[in-house]
Amino acid sequence: MRPGAPADDWARRAAVHSSAGLAVVDADGRFLAANPAAAALCGLDGAPVTGVRSPFRPGGGDGGELVTGWEPAPGERREFAYVVDPVPGAAEWVVCFRDVTAERVHQRRLAAIAGAAAEVAARRSLSSTLEVLAHEVLRSDGLAGVQVLTLDAARERLQVLGAAGFGREPDFFEKLVLARDRGARLRMLDALRTGEPVVVPHRYEESTQHPAWEPLWDFLRHPRWDTFVSVPLVIRGEPVGVLNAFFAPDQTVGDTELGFLVTMAEQAALAVDQAEQVEREGELARREERQRLARDLHDSVVQQVFSMMMQATSLGVLVQRGLPPTPERVAEVAGDLAAVAEAVLQDLRGMVVELRPVATEGQGLAAALRSFCATTGARTGLAVELTVDDPGDVAHRLGADLVEDVYRVLAEAVHNSVKHAGGSRVDVGVTVVAGAGRPGVTATVADDGRGMAAAGTAGHGHGMTAMRERAARWGGVVQVDQREGGGTLVRLAVPAAVPVRTVPADHWTASR
Repeated sequence: MRPGAPADDWARRAAVHSSAGLAVVDADGRFLAANPAAAALCGLDGAPVTGVRSPFRPGGGDGGELVTGWEPAPGERREFAYVVDPVPGAAEWVVCFRDVTAERVHQRRLAAIAGAAAEVAARRSLSSTLEVLAHEVLRSDGLAGVQVLTLDAARERLQVLGAAGFGREPDFFEKLVLARDRGARLRMLDALRTGEPVVVPHRYEESTQHPAWEPLWDFLRHPRWDTFVSVPLVIRGEPVGVLNAFFAPDQTVGDTELGFLVTMAEQAALAVDQAEQVEREGELARREERQRLARDLHDSVVQQVFSMMMQATSLGVLVQRGLPPTPERVAEVAGDLAAVAEAVLQDLRGMVVELRPVATEGQGLAAALRSFCATTGARTGLAVELTVDDPGDVAHRLGADLVEDVYRVLAEAVHNSVKHAGGSRVDVGVTVVAGAGRPGVTATVADDGRGMAAAGTAGHGHGMTAMRERAARWGGVVQVDQREGGGTLVRLAVPAAVPVRTVPADHWTASR
């Protein structure tokens, strides 16, 4: 300040040269005065500001910083962080503000990436995951529209699985192909073919005016957009879809914007990869289950029904030869048929029990195993005893998928004892082990028969492979041993899960 200069004159000079926006507004939020920085930030430089409505709310925030949005021109949006203080003795307020548009966009992008990663980790359906991801991209950058398209299993057809901004077009792909056949260049196919992002400025006019695009005019015209960006979804070097972004007319596409879209495309590709892996695993499990069921049917039901057929045929042969069977012979055959039919019925009931869903019925592990052991004992005549030890009362935290796998492993072990052991008793023991995260499980199935090892089946065959694979999903193991004194002992051990530490945000920033 110059010696002798009035304080208010110095303040006015400081305000004029300040890089922060400084303004005075009335009780209705209208500008009374503004420094050059404020006028420029609000898009009012070179124009009178007095009387123009401002984006600021007088009297709010009790001294704290607030955030507001502002459109200096149609389609152009800025965000300001501001503080407002009253002018003593007047119905006026002084506002100091700064442009935080880029900062807020960055925050929304980070939130979108985190949200997309969480959605993928939750392993919901692929369509719902990609729908959420499309809305996250749209919201974070204020885009006009977003699409996520994936190739079908045959890698021949694109399908829209996520969209935001645009409405749903039931025949989108058919109309897209029709536009291509009429001469429209589909730039997203370039991204799909090359595996590299494609940026096409001023795409709106061509797409909404060129006759080749007429099948999609109604879809593409609203909302208004300008630049088109297509980013491929890549899994192990193979493009499996695209993320299409439609930028508003005032938006630019730089390295930051493109980098954000690439990151979100990576999350979308991860979701597609997980969905395909789950589908492959499900199909493999279904195929193996059908093969096991076919073997079980052949080994028991088919052979027993064949025996029934032979018994009945023998009676027919006697009649054809003019040698009617004696009542004693008919009674003998009838008894044999009844016995075989009862055995067939028991085997079929056993298969129904094994195929019945467990976790989907909302049962806990103990309840499901009690029902299984009781049913198995009733149909086989064996003593099937169950002991469950849950000292921490934490079995309810196992989760439906783990309950299903533990149940299937133990049911298969009991089934093997019934089929191969030739004993009179099967003991099933389960202990739930508390942990900081998901509980663990240890379990045994022991019989008093000749043993799987004696029958040459210990550790071999599809059933044992499936048991070990189910345990391995949770980091567990299955072991089969011959018991001292005869019989077989199957051990299952699934360790408790340890919570993963949260990685600090600065680590992600540095590592990426």
